[in-house]
Amino acid sequence: MIQKIKASFRQDTILTVSLFLACLSCLIIHPDSQYIHYIDFNTMILLFCLMLIVQGLKEQDFFQEIGERILSKVKTERGIIFTLVSLCFFSSMFITNDVALITFIPFGLLILEMIHLSSMLCITITLMTIAANLGSMLTPIGNPQNLYLFSISEYSLQEFLLLTLPYTLASAILLFIVIFIRYKKNRIDIQLQKQRKKIKRQIYEYLLLFFLCLLSVAGVIPRVILLGIITVCIWLKDGRLFLKIDYALLLTFVCFFIFIGNMNRMEGLHELIIHMIEKQERMISIGISQIISNVPAALLLSGYTDNIKELIIGTNIGGLGTLIASMASLISYKQVAMKYPQQKRRYLLTFTFWNVIFLIILCLL
Repeated sequence: MIQKIKASFRQDTILTVSLFLACLSCLIIHPDSQYIHYIDFNTMILLFCLMLIVQGLKEQDFFQEIGERILSKVKTERGIIFTLVSLCFFSSMFITNDVALITFIPFGLLILEMIHLSSMLCITITLMTIAANLGSMLTPIGNPQNLYLFSISEYSLQEFLLLTLPYTLASAILLFIVIFIRYKKNRIDIQLQKQRKKIKRQIYEYLLLFFLCLLSVAGVIPRVILLGIITVCIWLKDGRLFLKIDYALLLTFVCFFIFIGNMNRMEGLHELIIHMIEKQERMISIGISQIISNVPAALLLSGYTDNIKELIIGTNIGGLGTLIASMASLISYKQVAMKYPQQKRRYLLTFTFWNVIFLIILCLL
């Protein structure tokens, strides 16, 4: 068990950094009764519930089955790539960018082999990754930073969607243009050998639980009640799921909450940082995301500004750029590096090139 914990810290740089910062801040502001107020339990509860439900749907091959059903109706090279990118773009709005990439990148690599289009592997996987990172921007549950920023803001669900919708639409248009230019309309028939399954009863049950999460986001169901319902239902249905979710992400949130809470109690430093980032929240959040990724950037900067609108836009756009700007992007890189090690350098160059182009265009908006 101890070895697993050590391995987790070695593999998760952001978790290690967040724990170090939390411990360092505890030496300055010693633990007391105020610590419990640092943690945004609304965010933690919803993130925990969503991870359980999405993991349950993954265990049932729900997302891949949908992808295969859609792809079986497409007959051109351009249409196949458009479908793969769209699966990442739209699914990430509801199952997060991480899960979309974990699900559809291996699926995409398999399809590219089947249609003999491995020469376009780097740009295709890059576009799928960009699609997941930008599609997740639309909804509060699309990625962890949105979930947190929505929770601490006073936005209604409608206000949040209206804020992110223009950037999401612009992203979709950019992706469509690139696909239209870079891919041909050659006719291709895909023979998916996997037999089509009937939708299981368990999937409907997980989807019902997911709907309860959406109601909680909309403010209909209190988070504590949601936690009780989801925990009991998942425990009775498949208790193994509790062992499979990403506790490292939850611990990262807790560590950053502690660090930010302690930093806020250092009045002189707090005022200095507020003055430094005032009216520059968007560009600073984009810049910091390039170094520590957009989730920690959102957690860190939220302690120094009330301009949540700019943080939402900045940290979502800031997921473009470097490979670590969005930690979800590492999922794609690892898949390519594992299966095609000779393509690692080319993928990094392709990834950076297209990410910078998308980043510049969306910044100009």
